[in-house]
Amino acid sequence: MSTGDYLLALDQGTTSSRAILFDRHGVARASAQRELPQIFPGPGLVEHDAGQIWRDTLATAQAALAESGVGAEQIAGIGIANQRETTVIWRRDTSRPIHNAIVWQDRRTAAHCERLRQCGADKMIQARTGLIVDPYFSATKISWLLDNVAGARTAAEAGDLAFGTIDSWLLWNLTGGASHATDASNASRTMLFDIHRQCWDEELCQLFDIPMALLPEVRDCAADFGHTAKDLFAVPIAIAGMAGDQQAATVGQACFAPGMIKATYGTGCFVMLNTGDEAVASQNRMLTTVAYRLEGHTTYALEGSIFVAGAAMQWLRDGLELIDAAPESEALASGLDSTNGVIMVPAFTGLGAPYWDAEARGAILGLTRDSGIAQIVRAGLEAVCYQSRDLLLAMQADAKSATAFGAGAGLSLDVLRVDGGMVENDWLMQFLSDILEATVDRPAVTETTALGAAYLAGLQTGVFPSLDAITAQWRGQASFTPGMAAEMRDRLYAAWQAAVARVRTFA
Repeated sequence: MSTGDYLLALDQGTTSSRAILFDRHGVARASAQRELPQIFPGPGLVEHDAGQIWRDTLATAQAALAESGVGAEQIAGIGIANQRETTVIWRRDTSRPIHNAIVWQDRRTAAHCERLRQCGADKMIQARTGLIVDPYFSATKISWLLDNVAGARTAAEAGDLAFGTIDSWLLWNLTGGASHATDASNASRTMLFDIHRQCWDEELCQLFDIPMALLPEVRDCAADFGHTAKDLFAVPIAIAGMAGDQQAATVGQACFAPGMIKATYGTGCFVMLNTGDEAVASQNRMLTTVAYRLEGHTTYALEGSIFVAGAAMQWLRDGLELIDAAPESEALASGLDSTNGVIMVPAFTGLGAPYWDAEARGAILGLTRDSGIAQIVRAGLEAVCYQSRDLLLAMQADAKSATAFGAGAGLSLDVLRVDGGMVENDWLMQFLSDILEATVDRPAVTETTALGAAYLAGLQTGVFPSLDAITAQWRGQASFTPGMAAEMRDRLYAAWQAAVARVRTFA
């Protein structure tokens, strides 16, 4: 068991790669970050350069250590958190990807998903994986790569190729090709993993025509994933923790009890509700997923996914050039009493939960001659809150039939723990509290995705003896309580629902 006092978290997200060095008290001691360019080959298509992801991740890890002055021998372990569902296939002999990574936001397999629904396969898929059939997940992306990259299917059947979500891709490179593995939380997002039996499902692989030889070994979220190759750092470092970004944030927020709920506001927004030992089957188009698996024991969650949150601000900055930087949105929004009826539905890559409408596209409604930049920017922020209400109402409905919260007890959504880059915006957090009619708690450490990855590595290496020790470290930084009149809340949300209906009708 390592005697190191530090944990290195590698947080590879949709728009950036970062490394944060934490001490055993959960305090960030150094960090480095690189922005990740987005590749848009066509409408609804989103790709990343997997090679650049690896190079940037390694560079940020080395930079964080250099900044801190901490030696590699003082690192107890590395934890990896990653953008989920994003799909990479590479050659085992050269470690070279056969194509750009296909990002979770990509919609190129919408027709494939529709065929699965038409033939009735969606019910079996949801029963085994907990997932709604949608291009969001990895399985149809893998099929597309095997069918559209010359020679890929033949090579896959010969065992020459390896598939991974970004965690597996980073692990492969960190270990010099010695470890082809993933964790249960990332596996549960592929649409190939039986979340009840906790294994790859042979029948699902046959349905998607995916050779099982492509797939990585599935391990616990805190596990021995191997050690870094000798040439990367001064000494080999244990890779001891791994989870998809939203599951890592759930750990970082110490949401370990059934009924605890967190929302991460980054590129998208992802709400996770801990349901304990029970894999609650959603009747309201939520996802049933693995929250984390430790020592062979699986904790489940209900999840709602919003595809565009911070990405809307990025679009206003880079696409429309209405703002120079995302933080400007707070001043613009707080300077208005309202949007004067302007509503943005940011369905740039379709609508996620609870709609799951891959064909929907974004729109700004309610424009008049006096609408300006401030109204549009504020409408983009408000959309994040309205979508959050969509998710929480659906989760609350699902919870009525769940035994995880006590027979017939239902779920009281009184407190929401939030994290991610957007939560630094006080105006946004207050509006979120108002629209949800719930207390919104912002932690002292808002980069909880990276913190959760560090905690998982710490559990494996003995830095943290238990989940209780992690819970004891959680500290709040600010709390927002609702103050909006019920009539106003209902009127605003009704207008949002009408706007969504119009966008879906248009699509």
